[in-house]
Amino acid sequence: MDASTFLIQTMNGIQYGLLLFLIASGLTLIFGIMHIINLAHGALYMVGAYLAMWMTSLVGNLFLAILLALPLAALLGVLIERFLIQMLYQRNHLDQVLLTFGLILVIDSLRSIAWGNDVHSVAIPGWLAGSIRLTDNLEYPIYRIFISVVCMLIAVGMYLVLQRTRLGMVIRGGSTNREMVQALGINVRSLYTLVFAVGTALTAFAGMIAAPISSVYPGMGNQVLIIAFVVVVIGGLGSIRGAFLGALLVGLTSIWGAVLVPEYASMSVYLVMAIVLLFKPRGLFA
Repeated sequence: MDASTFLIQTMNGIQYGLLLFLIASGLTLIFGIMHIINLAHGALYMVGAYLAMWMTSLVGNLFLAILLALPLAALLGVLIERFLIQMLYQRNHLDQVLLTFGLILVIDSLRSIAWGNDVHSVAIPGWLAGSIRLTDNLEYPIYRIFISVVCMLIAVGMYLVLQRTRLGMVIRGGSTNREMVQALGINVRSLYTLVFAVGTALTAFAGMIAAPISSVYPGMGNQVLIIAFVVVVIGGLGSIRGAFLGALLVGLTSIWGAVLVPEYASMSVYLVMAIVLLFKPRGLFA
């Protein structure tokens, strides 16, 4: 294997891993703070991609479409939390699984009614459509670099908010002792609504920026949901830092598994998860 192949595959793995972090961060945020198992997380990723496709067809620009679609995704998160998730706070995880699985079916039916069952493409903005030359014989798509940079900025922003701000302190307090936080006069119910809306927006945003490179099609969130859960389990339930490192590990494993052992590529990620859990049963940073 030459250096060019090694570099390009490693960059692909990092870019895929960072996109997985954006998806898994919303999932681990919701579970870590609210203790809700949300099986509809992948469906919300799909909704983000379809919103980007729809808005782009209306306004003709992906970034303007994202600016218009992101508030809609956050509003969807608020509505789901207010009318569905709030019923689950005092219920067991089985009830959470059943309700959010039903939500998958509802979202998929509404998607079919609104946009049909065809595969759609989303155009990359012209100034990001080219490639940059890394070496004399190696180029890399600018849009993939753009995705990596955006995901890194969001990861840094999440860390600063959660670790350096009063809001982050309240969120972390609500994840460990919600009764005490409520006793201090903080509206925990509104806090949970905010967390779920942010988690939904992060996941939908991942679908929006991934749409130009993955296309938009029915069921695109199903596989993403499985991989996102693998990332959360590897990183440790509720850990944003764990989600970041777990996503990079899964991304690199997926890409290099497909290159080195393509016949076993589909199981390589689960093998990594098994090895991590063998030594760290609660994940890397539970």
